[in-house]
Amino acid sequence: MSQLRHYLPLVARSEAPVLITGETGTGKERVAEAIHHLSSRRRAPFIPVNCAALPDNLIESELFGHERGAFTGAVTSRAGKASEADGGTLFLDEIGEMNSHGQAKLLRFLETGAVDRIGASGSTKVNVRVVAATNQVLEDLVQARVFRADLYYRLNVARIAVEPLRARLEDIKPLLDGFLAHFNKLYGLSVGPPDTEFISCMERYHWPGNVRELRNMVEATYIDPPHGMLLLQHLPPAFRHLFEGHSQSVPHERDRLVAVLRCTNWNKTEAAKMLNLSRMTLYRKISKYHLERMPTGDK
Repeated sequence: MSQLRHYLPLVARSEAPVLITGETGTGKERVAEAIHHLSSRRRAPFIPVNCAALPDNLIESELFGHERGAFTGAVTSRAGKASEADGGTLFLDEIGEMNSHGQAKLLRFLETGAVDRIGASGSTKVNVRVVAATNQVLEDLVQARVFRADLYYRLNVARIAVEPLRARLEDIKPLLDGFLAHFNKLYGLSVGPPDTEFISCMERYHWPGNVRELRNMVEATYIDPPHGMLLLQHLPPAFRHLFEGHSQSVPHERDRLVAVLRCTNWNKTEAAKMLNLSRMTLYRKISKYHLERMPTGDK
């Protein structure tokens, strides 16, 4: 993340299209916002568009607008997101979900800088920087002919890969501190910092939901906030059970194995992932501790 913080101002100074990649919940939109606010466009709009949420038949209208009567239901004229972002940044989230028609229209826009409203007789020039993000591997989509190669090459100029949280565990402590400061200010509370056991437990977890999952966990703690230092016992039950298998307070391998199996509802595939074991190794340990059946009380 230190490298990313160094790179973002350099990207912000340029006008090149940006492609941000990373798993869901890693903070790709925050990276896009940072690029915008560090750039000379900071006083102009930052307009986000969730491509995955746009119906296929409305992508062109949402991005580039339409004139009144251009199609059934177009009772008024509408400026599209590209026009709204004039002078600023257009952020296209989940770009890999855009259909082929939308991709073709976006490619033309990137090449010409001109907006063609549906039903309009001419084009309108806008000054927009495009930043796109995806949790998919666009190279694979290009290979499968699902994503246009020419659009991929247009977008893939300044490339930023946001690592999953499990690959940057040293960020957990400062992220926790930041979220606690945010929610303390929001709710007028003074929940204390997490203890060493809490941090150690967080660093053992694999965080499938990444930073978003960490933030949600901290926010859930404020439903019944503790007084003083934040401990594992202060987490709501759903989160506490989730992290039980990663706590240093579970010293015996069998106990840790049972705790993780419980928190995955005895799903061995998920348990193997949480324990960072192969399925065969997990099965050997289950056999070793005679856990072929659920221990009493887990039904």
